[in-house]
Amino acid sequence: MADKTNKEKQFSRRDFLKTTGVATGGIIGGSMLGGLVGFRLDSPTEEADTGQQSAEQGAEGGGNSGSYNPGRMFFHNDTTFDTISQAMERIYPEDDMGPGAIALGAPFFLDMQLAGEYGNNTREYMQGPFYEGEATQGYQSRLIRSELFRLGIERLDTEANEMFDDDFRNLDGGQMDEILTRFQEGEADMGVPAATAKPQDFFRLLRSATIEGVYADPLYRGNHNMEGWKMKNFPGHQHAYIQEIDTDSFTEIEPQPLFGGNH
Repeated sequence: MADKTNKEKQFSRRDFLKTTGVATGGIIGGSMLGGLVGFRLDSPTEEADTGQQSAEQGAEGGGNSGSYNPGRMFFHNDTTFDTISQAMERIYPEDDMGPGAIALGAPFFLDMQLAGEYGNNTREYMQGPFYEGEATQGYQSRLIRSELFRLGIERLDTEANEMFDDDFRNLDGGQMDEILTRFQEGEADMGVPAATAKPQDFFRLLRSATIEGVYADPLYRGNHNMEGWKMKNFPGHQHAYIQEIDTDSFTEIEPQPLFGGNH
């Protein structure tokens, strides 16, 4: 049974990128990624902890976020930023096919989003009365997203200390996966009534933000150097295709961001 499970996990990241529309077409936040927490795609090893190793290469004064460091707007505490960075790396880990969430700048994408209208639910109705939503209704928390992320990060550490006697960011990859799976399946304790926030709420937002940060235009501080697009052969925002429109053969086009060159 164990051999069968290992074979099922060792599918190609390139196949995953080619055959799914995640973040470029339509199933962001859906169930497709539900079983991908902690997968080391294309890797025969059991649990290579590259996410934590990548984060430990952090730039001085900017937290453990890898060499790419455009500065932070929302996470003023290095510890909380490291924690959420490690969680995002487990959802989209680095492997031999390409960089993970940290190197791609997904944590900085989330940082920018939480500091703006997304994090403050500016364009959404957030007044009472409040009722517990159904599973089909999506995000229904009375908390704004920035509050939910702060609570979720706190509860990641609470779960980690209760289960493994250490903070989340210090755990190995397999232990992080256990905790994230508890949030995904609704088994973690959020420390508040379910009508206020569910662990699934936090996990879904975290997973969506991770994938969006990997594939968003670099203008939003994720998808560093457009490496997320390059893994999917996505051309980005080309101004025109006039040079290629009459070409009979397939043409590979270097990706183009909305603003400037590589970010």
